[in-house]
Amino acid sequence: MNAMVLAAGYGNRLRPLTDHTPKPLVTVGGKPLIVHHLEKLAAAGLNEVVINLGHLGSKIPEALGNGSTWGLSISYSDEGPEPLETGGGLAKALPLLGNDTFLVVNGDVWCDLDFSTIPHALPQNDQAMLFLVPKPDWRERGDFSLSQDRVIEHQTPEYLYAGIALYHPSILDGATVEKFSIVPRLKQAISSNLVGGRLHRGEWDDVGTPERLGSLHAQYGA
Repeated sequence: MNAMVLAAGYGNRLRPLTDHTPKPLVTVGGKPLIVHHLEKLAAAGLNEVVINLGHLGSKIPEALGNGSTWGLSISYSDEGPEPLETGGGLAKALPLLGNDTFLVVNGDVWCDLDFSTIPHALPQNDQAMLFLVPKPDWRERGDFSLSQDRVIEHQTPEYLYAGIALYHPSILDGATVEKFSIVPRLKQAISSNLVGGRLHRGEWDDVGTPERLGSLHAQYGA
């Protein structure tokens, strides 16, 4: 199974830090956030990794190279100065990801999920599987709910999308390489009962504010 790490966003909520550093290269515990993911991908035997590039994108391959430091083979999907959002980014990278189920990880989250527990395939006909986390206090509303390991929409959703998912390429059927969000396609798949879900109750943060980054630094070091 191939993996894609999303690293093209602006990280606006962490400005001015992200004016000169791509958010996935922000460090926690002495390592960039994205390096924590690469180490876990390698440990799980997921050796083929695609990373998309956008905001300050040249700095990411300068820092990571071809992935050999971690025993990985990294390919880059350069979206140019205007990131293509999740849907467009996946569509552009699809030729590098192949025809089978692939893993997608947001490069700028902090999470202690063991990647070796992630299945390498989806049930027949499923288009996605999302990892969800309990809604933290700082978030007013969740994203989704779960019912018998299926992702559902609910009036009062209690879980957040963790930024880690399995996708089957079929969720992108008919898509062209342009700026668009994967969310409408994902919600259509959810409404058709084609999306599984797993709840992760361990550590997770989207590192969305300087305050939460500071909290992680206080716990793990900068």
